Amino acid sequence: MSFLAIDVGNTRLKWALYDKPDLDARLLAHGVQFLENIESLAEGDWSRLAEPRQVLGCVVAGEAVRRRVVEQLELWDVAPQWVVSSAAEAGLVNGYDHPARLGSDRWVAMIGARQRLLARGQRRPCVLVMVGTAVTVEAIDAEGRFLGGIILPGHGIMLRALESGTAGLHVPTGEVRDFPTNTSDALTSGGTFAIAGAVQRMVDNLRRHCGQEPACIMTGGAGWKMAPSMTVEFELVESLIFDGLLAIAHHRFGGA
Repeated sequence: MSFLAIDVGNTRLKWALYDKPDLDARLLAHGVQFLENIESLAEGDWSRLAEPRQVLGCVVAGEAVRRRVVEQLELWDVAPQWVVSSAAEAGLVNGYDHPARLGSDRWVAMIGARQRLLARGQRRPCVLVMVGTAVTVEAIDAEGRFLGGIILPGHGIMLRALESGTAGLHVPTGEVRDFPTNTSDALTSGGTFAIAGAVQRMVDNLRRHCGQEPACIMTGGAGWKMAPSMTVEFELVESLIFDGLLAIAHHRFGGA
């Protein structure tokens, strides 16, 4: 009866095994693997798991990586399903001009954020921040409609862009300071403030649009780096994509 959820990002594959595909599922096991080591899953971590009844995944790393994951899943007699952004799913309506072009990780995380608020009885607007290789900041209204979002470079991309485009700007990573007095701190602080400022702007936009104070939820591998520099109240949630996959599984598989 178990359910396997898979999140394939740009650098790592994360997986979580639950006792059922439902909102109140119990976590049985979980793990992470760098993409270059995907081929070790079937004979490694997954070999010790009981065969799941359903598999649902989210992939942003491309078709070639997805095929490699599917090959590892062949140790079980189960056909995986993969989330593709659509016009609506699991209570969320997609306001993108071309819904299928929205990154599946963004879509799944938004579904997870929405479900998290509903589970608390909170029908309110939400700003979702995903901090990773890139940073996305999404706006969802109180009725569950994705209004739109922005994409900006993550810390690493910002620094590499400055180093490649500015002569002599090859310095170690610095600290976040209110008033940086050296180039390392200036670079690190600049990237951090850019992300924090983008989040603040989206919160302001959504508050003005909805007439209600939005919740702000942050996720992603680099979320903890941003936490001390945020200017809005927020909740840091590591498992948001898995929350979204569980919500989608509940609707697709009926909690079976």
